[in-house]
Amino acid sequence: QVQLVESGGGSVQAGGSLRLSCAVFGYTYSSYCMGWFRQAPGEEREGIAAIDSDGRTSYADSVKGRFTLSQDNAKNTLWLQMNSLKPEDTAMYYCALSNRPYICMARVTWTRPYEYNDWGQGTQVTVSS
Repeated sequence: QVQLVESGGGSVQAGGSLRLSCAVFGYTYSSYCMGWFRQAPGEEREGIAAIDSDGRTSYADSVKGRFTLSQDNAKNTLWLQMNSLKPEDTAMYYCALSNRPYICMARVTWTRPYEYNDWGQGTQVTVSS
């Protein structure tokens, strides 16, 4: 059974930084697409970044240049470095895993929550002005 565990959320002032991590347990395949999503109260879940098993990354315009994805395959861990945080970045952040690496190839697919098989429980990020 696949399990994703996020950590690293918290409260920061605008302009600050946080580093989220997503540890993956029980996934035995070498190919994947992993995404980060966020959801603010009353809003839809938004795909903000994705990375495939070859290390190719994609970002939503809202976070491009501020957020950076990286991964350590040996440790089965994905990180999301978030810099220059803004109050509008406040949300619950989720990592998600798909066993179909090709969904990472197009924004229209990697941003769709239903393309992913497994989800973490989420970690809260709050940015104050």
